[in-house]
Amino acid sequence: QVQLVESGGGLVQPGGSLRLSCAASGFTFSNFVMSWLRQAPGKGLEWVSDINSGGDITHYADSVKGRFTISRDNAKKTLYLQMNSLKPEDTAVYYCARGAGGPRGQGTQVTVSS
Repeated sequence: QVQLVESGGGLVQPGGSLRLSCAASGFTFSNFVMSWLRQAPGKGLEWVSDINSGGDITHYADSVKGRFTISRDNAKKTLYLQMNSLKPEDTAVYYCARGAGGPRGQGTQVTVSS
């Protein structure tokens, strides 16, 4: 079955960086668009970024453009999100998902606070 396991979250000060990872199994990772989503406390699920199967086409929400970078390693079946210049409003549980609305992992908490 599809399994997505996120890691790399934590507590970071404003302006800091984190790199999230998502290990995929149970499907042919290299065939699928992959996405990062997030859910802030008390808010709905928000799309953050996506990347095509080949890894050469990416899209970002305006709120993270220029600060976050999505990438993937198809050989390792792993999706990444490099997050720089983090802001308190980036605080959320971050999920990786197959496609735009497909299965997603359990999430990893990112907290940006001084």
